[in-house]
Amino acid sequence: MRQLHYTDDANRNLVEIAVYIATESSSRDVAVGFAERLRAKCRQLASLPATLGTARPELREDIRSAPCHGYVIFFRYRADDVLEIVNILHGSRDIDSYFDEN
Repeated sequence: MRQLHYTDDANRNLVEIAVYIATESSSRDVAVGFAERLRAKCRQLASLPATLGTARPELREDIRSAPCHGYVIFFRYRADDVLEIVNILHGSRDIDSYFDEN
């Protein structure tokens, strides 16, 4: 199994998602549960031996993505047997612009 690593941006994305869901649902439990489902998908990506996700060379050469409950998990495989979660963004966002800005 690959090690799983989250960038600071990905951790920030998870916090922002949880805050948004908690605000919209008025439930901390709903927000925590949703964030955990996103993290579970990340763990699943790291646990499987194959190369997963969709290559996203239009964003960056090494970026791949996988959908999860209306969000998109952006990640890359590092040479040191690590799956690195780069960002987690809502699927309706302008993804190209986000990556151009960052």
